[in-house]
Amino acid sequence: MANSASVQSAPISLFKNKFYQTILISNIFLQIGIWVRNFAILMFVTDQTNSDPLAISLISVVEFAPIFVFSFIGGAFADRWRPKRTMIWCDFLSAVSVFAVLLTLLYGSWESVYLATFVSAILSQFSQPSVMKLFKQHVHPDKVQQGMALFQSLIAIFMVMGPSLGIFAYHQFGIHLSIGVMGVAFLLSALVLFRLPADEEEHTASKEHKGSSILQELRDGFRYVWQSPILKVLGAAFAIAGFAIGTIQTLGLFLVTERLGQDKEFLQYLLMVNGVAMLIGGGVIMTLSRKIRPQILLAFGTAVSAICIIGMGWSNSISLTLFLQFLNGLTFPCIQIGINTLILQSTEQSYVGRVNGVLSPMFMGMMVIMMSLAGVMKKLFPLVGIYSMAGMVMLIGAIILIPIFKYKPAATLDSSQGAPAPQIH
Repeated sequence: MANSASVQSAPISLFKNKFYQTILISNIFLQIGIWVRNFAILMFVTDQTNSDPLAISLISVVEFAPIFVFSFIGGAFADRWRPKRTMIWCDFLSAVSVFAVLLTLLYGSWESVYLATFVSAILSQFSQPSVMKLFKQHVHPDKVQQGMALFQSLIAIFMVMGPSLGIFAYHQFGIHLSIGVMGVAFLLSALVLFRLPADEEEHTASKEHKGSSILQELRDGFRYVWQSPILKVLGAAFAIAGFAIGTIQTLGLFLVTERLGQDKEFLQYLLMVNGVAMLIGGGVIMTLSRKIRPQILLAFGTAVSAICIIGMGWSNSISLTLFLQFLNGLTFPCIQIGINTLILQSTEQSYVGRVNGVLSPMFMGMMVIMMSLAGVMKKLFPLVGIYSMAGMVMLIGAIILIPIFKYKPAATLDSSQGAPAPQIH
């Protein structure tokens, strides 16, 4: 295949790789937009609704529900469309939608802020698989896990800076300027992506999909996952993890106000501690990336996360909660790097989008369901009980991964084509 040449030559430094440089710069702008969006809208909705749990949980629902609904379709189309063009259009349309929301907010009701999150979440389901496809094409297999670790470190930096950035933007400039910053950030990301190497010749993609319908390709994606022992186990583990994470996703604000007795703004410090730990953890894993198999990383990170969730639910000590947040952040890169490495090592390039589209809903579907119920659960059950249940469920997800410890995806990977296995974001 034409793309194999781009990853089969001798590995070069990631920072000399034009594709990797461009993706990192683009992601910086995206992270700015995302974090300003997340926290400016969270603070705005909290103020508008007097901290109503249902209104706050709805923010996460509109962010993640489109991922569940559109990931099937987005993954299939990502395998058909040219990835560079897809990514540019998705970021550009995200910017347009944000500016449209700004106009609506200026002349309409405040509830329109939900739309900014909703539209960008839909578009991400078309652009994200395209990033993975290009990663497969332009990053040497020996550099994949290191590349994912560096990527995770960038995300960790914004875990530290992002909450303060979003809260600062909202308190200093208000919701209108904050939304404007979001739109500019998405637009700049789209412009940066023009630096990407040109897409492969269109006949390559059209030949692979000629005569097949979207429904047929979706069925092929499910069949591909079902025939992979690793993917089947990951699918079950992801559904369980989605249940656990979705349960607590929208309750962090109440952990701060009820268990720790702090103002809602203290949430940013919890996330900053988590981000610093993620940055350290990403660096450690980058140095050990060639010594530890990705499924071991994934199981270890999931197990530690389960313990930390339970501990944070029970803790009413600021220092203990911060420590658990730090420990959780320190091992969280194990989860993200393990997941992405498994998929890129084990999935054929022509199936990357569909594998992503099949596995993501297993995680996001359960996550959205539990986020939708979180507000109701908060009114019916104590916070300690909810966090304890979520942690125990997460622990089950780690145990389910044990059967895939024996597999070595990188060793079975065909150098020119790839071979079946997993991923999700």
